[in-house]
Amino acid sequence: MNKERYLRQITLDGFGTEGQQKLNQAKVLVVGAGGLGIPVLTYLNAMGVGTLGVVDADVVSLSNLHRQVLFTEAMVGMPKVEAIINQLSAQNSNTIINTYPSYLTVSNVLDIIKEYDIVVDATDNFPTRYLINDACVILNKPFVYGALHAFEGQVSVFNYKGGPTYRCLFPTMPSADAVPNCNENGVLGILPGIIGNLQALEVVKIIAEIGEVLSGVLLLFDTLSQRTQRMKFKLQLGNNEIKNLASNYDFDCELPLKSMEANELQQLLSSKSIELIDVRTDKEFQRKHLKEAKHIPLSELNNRISEVDLETTVYVICQSGVRSKKAIATMQKLFPGKDFVNVTGGMNQMKNYVDTY
Repeated sequence: MNKERYLRQITLDGFGTEGQQKLNQAKVLVVGAGGLGIPVLTYLNAMGVGTLGVVDADVVSLSNLHRQVLFTEAMVGMPKVEAIINQLSAQNSNTIINTYPSYLTVSNVLDIIKEYDIVVDATDNFPTRYLINDACVILNKPFVYGALHAFEGQVSVFNYKGGPTYRCLFPTMPSADAVPNCNENGVLGILPGIIGNLQALEVVKIIAEIGEVLSGVLLLFDTLSQRTQRMKFKLQLGNNEIKNLASNYDFDCELPLKSMEANELQQLLSSKSIELIDVRTDKEFQRKHLKEAKHIPLSELNNRISEVDLETTVYVICQSGVRSKKAIATMQKLFPGKDFVNVTGGMNQMKNYVDTY
């Protein structure tokens, strides 16, 4: 441990050398390297957490840069985990950085999480959160939660020393299209930085055993009023007694799914006519869309399936590539022999789309 490097932390009453040593010995897994994950990783790395794990299968895109401030323009198109290793190693060469360029799934979650002391949920989808929760209960690991919605953010700590779990606060998983993520609904660049730093703070408090951890407390932050609220909740019977993962968390990413990058779709559209379905909301579609697209919102898909030409390959697009997977899952169940292709990254990845937005 380099005492000079961490001098300002070591001289802090209530933290000291003991706290710094605890950070150095700690292993923290961050699931998701987006708006929340980047500030978590940046500060935990700078503060001297000994081992960091990063789970993310995405690449850096131009639309990431306004909030994912570890990345640069030169990194657009680079796998996020590769860019993170470069940046974090330059920031602190003493940190051990493990990367997992994949999705967190039922088949790999226990093997990955078991190697770490704390898990940070920096994701933007419900199935992964429930999967993280259940795996952490099974392995007895605390996990630090953060979420964003419009101008508001949330932070809490689950499964800490026998405390409440994610399922105590949110017993039932919402549908995939119930709450749009920031890729679909937008987000102020500063908000994930604030919430991500609050998550990093909870991690440090857990490791160093200082302060009051947000266990059984949901912290709500409103950017427009600069106000916070604290909502208390209790452990619900049986939620801390999970012994096995569920058989299905409704992961769209686990479907046998054909996919196409946005640039490939643009090339295809320039050469021929295709059946392209846009499953975004009316508001999103009216804001901007591809003229070749047929608009059928995901919420209306079941009732309007007859409008889809199933005699040809059907390409499906949304804002970020999440709802389009859900749409394909719906259509595959109804028409298992038909050919569907998901547009990876959705409209966010379409050339000239973000720049002219």
